[in-house]
Amino acid sequence: MGTTKEDFLNGQVLLIDKPLNWTSFQAVNALKWAIRKKFGLKKLKIGHAGTLDPLATGLLLICTGKFTKKISELQGQIKEYTGTITLGATTPSYDLETEVDATFATDHITKVLLEKTRLQFLGKIQQQPPIFSALKKDGKRLYQLAREGKSITIPFREIEISTFEITSFERDTVGFRVVCSKGTYIRSLAHDFGKALDSGAYLSALRRTRIGSFNVDNAVGPDTFKEGLNATN
Repeated sequence: MGTTKEDFLNGQVLLIDKPLNWTSFQAVNALKWAIRKKFGLKKLKIGHAGTLDPLATGLLLICTGKFTKKISELQGQIKEYTGTITLGATTPSYDLETEVDATFATDHITKVLLEKTRLQFLGKIQQQPPIFSALKKDGKRLYQLAREGKSITIPFREIEISTFEITSFERDTVGFRVVCSKGTYIRSLAHDFGKALDSGAYLSALRRTRIGSFNVDNAVGPDTFKEGLNATN
């Protein structure tokens, strides 16, 4: 982490472990104000390289100063996630942001079926982003249109999943690890996985563990970052 005003202006890539229920914007804002206050800066270029939903935790890359030019390059890196998928139900947002809207049988789902089904999602596949997303249509965020109850056709797009491991299976909860390309929605993967199992599913927990060569093991929370910053001379 940088220790001087020049460090932050010349450019830093800060590894932040985003807490649950924080937006990515809140995390960026917290760092921006802390750095500006510490060094008496009127302005500071700062931004993140890839949004994490409020209900997700984990690695958020925040770039400062001249390194904000690296954002698009960093966004293109492969990403790794771990989390849980809950079987037997769906939600409109494909995660816990919205209430369950339908339930399905799960008695037929076995470890063998999970393993067989996950193979369908490896490699280059077509994926439809969730309607509750920050993508724009006609100048409006999709989630805004969804909340207004508007019917929208969202085009499929090609993504690539190089790893989709089932790490645990207990009752209706499946643990997973995914390594994927830019633009992959893990919520959509959970939803589509449930469909492919002839049931339903939604994402019940998500943690981003890696972006390119950057690992969450080397990240700190926003509060820890601020404490470290204030401890510098």
